[in-house]
Amino acid sequence: MILDQFKLDGKVALVTGCKRGIGKGMAVALAEAGADIIGVSASLEPTGSEVENEVIALGRNFKGYACDFSDRNALYAFIQQVKSDFPKVDILVNNAGTIMRAPAAEHPDDYWDTVIEVNLNAQFVLSREFGKDMIQRGSGKVIFTASLLTFQGGITVPGYAASKGGIGQLTMALSNEWSSKGVQVNAIAPGYIATDNTQALQDDPERSQAILSRIPAGRWGKPDDFAGPVVFLASAASDYMSGHTMVVDGGWMGR
Repeated sequence: MILDQFKLDGKVALVTGCKRGIGKGMAVALAEAGADIIGVSASLEPTGSEVENEVIALGRNFKGYACDFSDRNALYAFIQQVKSDFPKVDILVNNAGTIMRAPAAEHPDDYWDTVIEVNLNAQFVLSREFGKDMIQRGSGKVIFTASLLTFQGGITVPGYAASKGGIGQLTMALSNEWSSKGVQVNAIAPGYIATDNTQALQDDPERSQAILSRIPAGRWGKPDDFAGPVVFLASAASDYMSGHTMVVDGGWMGR
């Protein structure tokens, strides 16, 4: 039965940036499909977080960690701890990210460095370290959160645009090497979603209206809009799909 291909019973998914927003929505969706969840965010509570409570309510297991992905040493320590706690990670969702806004001519080094470290460098390190285990087992799913700025340049966010452009290329590069080894690598590119990352745009009446007027669906996206796409990419239903960036944008890129 086709619906059986979407079941994730017995799978373990590591979801980064899962405290709120899209990442939280993805973690809960994967749990609804049957996966146990490892969650990490920079400020995630070790126990009792909202995402943990929702996952546990679904009858799945949850283990939370806090890690600052701009700190390379902390990232490696986190990876080592997860590998010690969990012998197998079947699904890696690289969702954690940050954004810092300033015009390009005034964009400071620390903005650029932090955004590239969190959004691109850490994503590669995580994918390499968990991906090598997937390759050894002959199966696994890696899912990146890309962006409309994987395809467009944006305004006053040069580091973010560069990092998300890099995510699109990294998705294809890893897929080229790993899909023959049973590991599918894909990305989801959100459109304009009502989350913390877009709060500045939502609060700007002129920019918000301009954005909304271009979205054929007629609304900003919600974290729940990513439940179906992430379960599909994490499941056997997408076993012949790799190196692809799936756009979930209410039709924005079609305009």
